[in-house]
Order: sequence, then C-alpha cells, then structure tokens
Amino acid sequence: MKRFAAFLAFALVSASASAQYPSKPLKLIVPFPPGGSTDILARALAQKLGDDLGQPVVIDNRGGAGGTIGAEAASKAPADGHTIMMGHLGTLAVAPAIYRKLAYDPVKSYAPVALMALVPSVLVVNPQVLDVKSAAELIAYARAHPGKLTYGSGGMGSSSHLTTEYFKLATGTDILHVPYKGIGPMLADLVGGQISMGLNGAPAVMPYVNQGRLRALAVSSAKRLEALPMLPTLAESGVPGFEASGWYGIVAPAGTPRAAIDRLNAAVKKIVATPELKARLDAEGAQAAAGTPEEFGAFIASEMERWGAVLRKAGIEPQ
Repeated sequence: MKRFAAFLAFALVSASASAQYPSKPLKLIVPFPPGGSTDILARALAQKLGDDLGQPVVIDNRGGAGGTIGAEAASKAPADGHTIMMGHLGTLAVAPAIYRKLAYDPVKSYAPVALMALVPSVLVVNPQVLDVKSAAELIAYARAHPGKLTYGSGGMGSSSHLTTEYFKLATGTDILHVPYKGIGPMLADLVGGQISMGLNGAPAVMPYVNQGRLRALAVSSAKRLEALPMLPTLAESGVPGFEASGWYGIVAPAGTPRAAIDRLNAAVKKIVATPELKARLDAEGAQAAAGTPEEFGAFIASEMERWGAVLRKAGIEPQ
C-alpha cells in the first residue's frame, strides 16, 4: 500500500509538472555567432514560439568550433525542456566525421523535437575579386587555376564547408578552404575581398546580393527556389545531379520529458505552417519542413550516413 501511495504521489507530481510546462523562460541555444542562417532562422522562430508557449524564448549565441561548442553546452543543459538548441546539418550529422573527439553524441545526447526548415545554398562571389557571371565560368576558372581560389565557411563541419567540398568533388576543382567561427565573420571577409567565393545558406547571403556587394551565380537545390527564380540550379549550370541543402531543427537534451517534447513539437509544427512564417522562410530562400520527433531522428541518422560518405570520398579525416 505504501509503495502504491508513493507511486501515485510521484505520478501526480509528474503530471502536475508536465501540465505546468513551460514554467519559466526558455533558452534557445544557437551554436553560431549572430548573422548566419542558423541565427536568422532561430530568431524567426523564437518570438512565435514564445507566444505559443506563453513564456519568452531567449536566444543564446554560442559560436566556435563549427558549432560544436554550443552543441556541447546544449547536451549538458538540464533536461527539463527549458533549454533547447537550433540544431543543423553540421552539428548533428557531420561533426562525428570531422572531429575525432566530440564532447557529445548527435544521437544519444539529444531528444529530437522537430525539423524546421531546409535551406539550399547560394553560390556567390565577390565581383571585385572574381569577375565571373555564371557558375560555369567560375568552374572553368577554378579548373584553370587550381588552388588559387578561396572559399569561406562557418567552420569545420558546417553546412557551408560540407556543401562546398561536395561541390569541389562534383566539379573536379581545387579550391582552398578558409574556416571561420561562423557565417557572419566569413561574410564580412568575403564582402571585404579577403576570400573569393562562398556556397552558403540563402538567408545569410541574399541581403549582400541584393545590395550588389556579392554576385549570386546558382542555387544548390534540385529545383529553382520560388524566392529566387532568376537563379539557375547548379545542376542546370553544368553540374549534373547536384543537390545539397542545409537543414535546421530543434533538439533538446536527452532525457527531456516526453510531454515537453510533444508540446514543443506541436508548437513548432503549428508555427512553421502559418502563412506568416512560411512567407518569411520563402523570402529567405528557406523551405518550411516539420514532422514528428521520430521522423526527425530518422532523418538525422540518414544524413549522418550520406554526408559521412561524402567526407570520406573527399579525403577529409577526423581531427
């Protein structure tokens, strides 16, 4: 009887805690500095998520080491649903193939919540540094001048690093990688002429393209983007079959109560489906995507396998 009473008391406390979730402001860790696609999409989600949950959602930018510093912090946060992370391709699918000693496990350290968006990359150049008008011209120049061009990324294992290495494999080009501590610092140097080109998420680069400071040549998606119909795909530009998109989704520390995961998942799915956020994502060159936590977990596993194979083929060894 005493055991039953204790169990009943525990169940009532757990149910009460679940009913009260969230009971305080949430922290949304963004494992990159401000200015990149991850940060832009996180901020687009945070306010709406706070409105839906009835608690503020505070952005916590923690850049460095290709996003792994912030990812490690998120993995060690209290598993109560009040700390979540904007995960992405690099931190959740590519980091194990890049870093020999990773302080977190993309599968075991997190509870998937929901995929949020797919973000194709845009191939851009600084027109003051490299006067090419198309992806085909860029590829021809790179082949004729191996090792001369430089591309910037948000760090080892970031989406921009991975996508550009895939581009190099597909085009047979030799382009020097210059890693940064985030897309924001990289774009500052690209616009300033310190590096030649980039293949980066549309939300981060398009403001500079619209200002005429960068020149957009192509997109990495299989089809042209509705928001950027003037830009051909790389497949249309002489790289048959090329398709690569970054992706972003919410995860929580492993052990987070299922009730909190389900509440967060429902909120993200609802927000992503609203005309306002879909229009915001379309304008940024991102594509809304959301499903169940289980679907997101399976997607992460499939992406780890796919991009691990690309990195091995590129000869990139864990560091």
